[in-house]
Amino acid sequence: MKTWAVLLGASLLAACSTAPAPPDRLLDDGLFSPPSERISADDVFAVSQEMKQYLATEIADDVRIKGPQQGLFDALYSRNQLQLDYDSVMTRNAAQAFAARAGNCLSLVIMTAAFAKEMGLTVTYNHIYTEQAWSRTGDIFLSIGHVNLTLGTRPSEAGPNGHAKLTIDFLPPGDVRALRSRAIEEKTIVAMYMNNRAVESLAAGQLDNAYWWAREATVQDPGLASAFNTLGVIYRRHGNLAQAEVALRYALAREPTNTHVMSNLVDVLNGLGYTSEASELTRRLAQLEPNPPLSFFNRGMAALRKGDYKLAQEMFTKEVERAPYYHEFHFWLAVALVGLGDRDLARQQLELAIEASPTRSDRDLYAAKLDKINASHPR
Repeated sequence: MKTWAVLLGASLLAACSTAPAPPDRLLDDGLFSPPSERISADDVFAVSQEMKQYLATEIADDVRIKGPQQGLFDALYSRNQLQLDYDSVMTRNAAQAFAARAGNCLSLVIMTAAFAKEMGLTVTYNHIYTEQAWSRTGDIFLSIGHVNLTLGTRPSEAGPNGHAKLTIDFLPPGDVRALRSRAIEEKTIVAMYMNNRAVESLAAGQLDNAYWWAREATVQDPGLASAFNTLGVIYRRHGNLAQAEVALRYALAREPTNTHVMSNLVDVLNGLGYTSEASELTRRLAQLEPNPPLSFFNRGMAALRKGDYKLAQEMFTKEVERAPYYHEFHFWLAVALVGLGDRDLARQQLELAIEASPTRSDRDLYAAKLDKINASHPR
């Protein structure tokens, strides 16, 4: 269930305490062309006619018999109902997630909340503290966070179950049961959605759209430091180093130990010629994070290019150990294992890559690789 945080790029799913509105100097609209798509907070939880029809017909009986919480819960989890698919191609709003029957965790949380509010239920959003996980798109590294939601009863309901609550999470229950969480406001969920869309636009090279999405994220929740990190990266990619510096310094002031922001600020400071400050910040960054995200992965890729499959295996194994649910690490470990002639272990890694894949296209790609190994070297 994704919220993004961008390193050399942008940031997802991270929230801060309430903050005052950001100073106007952080936003420079004149540098960017108008967005090519609608960007509005009103769309995030908007319930489509198809969603209303689904509530009125498809699950009405279950809701009447089981109650609104359990009826909605069963609709989301039952294979005979929505049949939701986890897919991180884009962060969808409620109506888009319902139409596609798919989304990342933030999309599915937004869709579920929209249904719940339409049914008159109370909703609490939870930021889940998980081990840091990473993915990448080109040269943009994405830090992945997680959210879920808790459904309360209708305010008017009375009786012994009047205060019962039900948490819905799109990870297996065993994966989240023991994890710490904290409640966050709906405005933060909206800002996270906007920030995710900014990161996705940035990855697609749509800098104008990326700016307007990030701008709206900062407006929706000025306490979301990751949105200012994203904004800083967008300025940097757009060639506006002075504006990038201001945005990143603002983000770092809000979260002084945020290594994602530090890393991005180091690049900007070097670009501005502030090499002494950049060196000092680099030293501090190395103390906080001696093995940066994807450092083992990059060394593994370098080893592969040299044909050193043994070293590549060692490096990819290290990344798998600290990020066991990231599909690409398993895939490249499989490549190294094929290079070493260990096709049985390579099969296992490809199976793990398929299981961890966030999109249908990734799953299809890895399945094709696995089929190729099985065809050329049957078990």
